[in-house]
Amino acid sequence: MTARSHLQPIPAPLPMGCYKPQDVTFLLKNLNGLIQETDLKLREKIIQSGGHYSEMLPVEYEPSREYMALFYQALRENAFKVAEAVGIVAELILRRNGPQTVLVSLARAGTPVGVLIKRYLLEKKGFALPHYSISIIRGKGIDENALLYILQQHPEGKLQFIDGWTGKGAITKTLKEACAEFEAKYGYKLDSDLAVLADPGHCVQTFGTREDFLIPSACLNSTVSGLISRTVLRRDLMTDHDFHGARYYQELEGREVSNLFVDTVSAEFKRLQDERLVNLRPEDCRATWQGLKDLEQIREKYEVEDINLLKPGLGETTRVLLRRLPERVLINHPANPNLKHILLLAKDRGVPVELYPELTYASCGIIKQLS
Repeated sequence: MTARSHLQPIPAPLPMGCYKPQDVTFLLKNLNGLIQETDLKLREKIIQSGGHYSEMLPVEYEPSREYMALFYQALRENAFKVAEAVGIVAELILRRNGPQTVLVSLARAGTPVGVLIKRYLLEKKGFALPHYSISIIRGKGIDENALLYILQQHPEGKLQFIDGWTGKGAITKTLKEACAEFEAKYGYKLDSDLAVLADPGHCVQTFGTREDFLIPSACLNSTVSGLISRTVLRRDLMTDHDFHGARYYQELEGREVSNLFVDTVSAEFKRLQDERLVNLRPEDCRATWQGLKDLEQIREKYEVEDINLLKPGLGETTRVLLRRLPERVLINHPANPNLKHILLLAKDRGVPVELYPELTYASCGIIKQLS
């Protein structure tokens, strides 16, 4: 197949998630009632024994009142900084692709960022761009059915992939490989450029900042991401024509802050001077992969066999503490205000924290080796 009109027809998705319909369309199969969460210790044992993380769901972390207070504080303090990064990225995307852009966020950390970029471009530029959230899985690839559906709906669209931040660049590499595979299979070339708010790993070219700063949506799981679980790829739960799957945690509606997060950041857009935004970025925007190079030193020092057990950056460290079995957490400076929630989570879970001043990132989580 070489023409978009010949792409395999994919059925429309069913409504999912707690965002407003105009903010995002999730291209995911609802797995409610088909899959249960796996105990963290058992899940870690299965993953390190050769099982794949996408075949199981972690138990959702229930934040304490103290932890939620830190989230609200981070949101108050960082809302403008997040809005500024959103504005920079949105301006770059528009400059790159124009009004034919289709926003494609990577579930689930990319979803709130995609919502914010969509809102910025509508409010500041008057463009009502389509926005979809789809699944990509390290070691498995991107949801091709979701891509086919988007191309079916927007035959002249220019797809722009979006995520929240970079760690060591695993998803960046997965996306590049997936786009190459998609072209070989369907004859359609996708732009593998990944837009993120923060790129501390120095592995993308479209970013808001390379500072490893706290994006408040990194603090929580489904409750800040539309009540959607991590995405799942299990062939026994879906057909060849289904999208990748996820759970929709409707039972957590009373605790969701997804809309609060995007509403609070969106309210800061009126303070932005869009003509100045892109000039806030560093002049050299090349992807040097410096973060990955530094991780090799950490891997040698702590005798970590698999580099995938290292999770650098505030966002990835948070996720280690929320849904994996961490051995320790490295931090660059004890007085770094971005680390408050990391230190609280580590204390709650009894995880040792170690000072590592030469760290490129603000923090790095090391997953416990079970073998």
